Amino acid sequence: MADPTPLASLSLTHVHYDPNDPISYLCAWLALVPQGLCVVYATLIWSTREIEILLMFAGQLACEALNFALKRILKEERPRQMHGKGYGMPSSHAQFVAFFSVSLALFLLFRHVPKSPAPSHTPLSMGARLGLSGLALVGAGLVAWSRVYLSYHTPKQVLVGCLAGVITAVAWFLATTAARQVGLVRWALDLCIVRLFRMRDLVVEEDLCQAGWEKWEVKRTASANTKKR
Repeated sequence: MADPTPLASLSLTHVHYDPNDPISYLCAWLALVPQGLCVVYATLIWSTREIEILLMFAGQLACEALNFALKRILKEERPRQMHGKGYGMPSSHAQFVAFFSVSLALFLLFRHVPKSPAPSHTPLSMGARLGLSGLALVGAGLVAWSRVYLSYHTPKQVLVGCLAGVITAVAWFLATTAARQVGLVRWALDLCIVRLFRMRDLVVEEDLCQAGWEKWEVKRTASANTKKR
């Protein structure tokens, strides 16, 4: 019999690590964070229809396109002990998580200004938002560090990736802020195709879980009053 057709490996989640090293195993899971965040983006965009999340995802894709271009311009090889393919400068993982964490921090600290609509539920305090921002930045740092630990990148490649992600996040935040100020976001939300998908812009002023909570409280109170009667 003739040999069967050789099979290829889908490298999207193909991560090399040392099975005898628990830290290496943890780093292998950290390597999947960007893929997980893409799932989170898609889920939140579909479930909330918030234009702010869509804008952030658009910036994330632009950051990835920049990384693709930079790698092919700089053409710096990965470390010699690296088993994968492609150029290493800058680290796409580091750039991805740096953009995400900085964008999230900028949103929570400067753009998200929720009002306190009810005494029964108060929005996230500035301290809580600082804590969430700090956790996002620490998580991004762990993902970036894991790329060096697994020998997928040199420290310089990771640092440049982080720098590119931070610069892109700040630039995108300023660009979307300007778009809001001149009315481009409001104009886009009035387009027929955008209205067809029921896109909205509430998360900037609304608490992250308040809208559904208010509806539930009204329903719960009405139900309780009905039972009393």
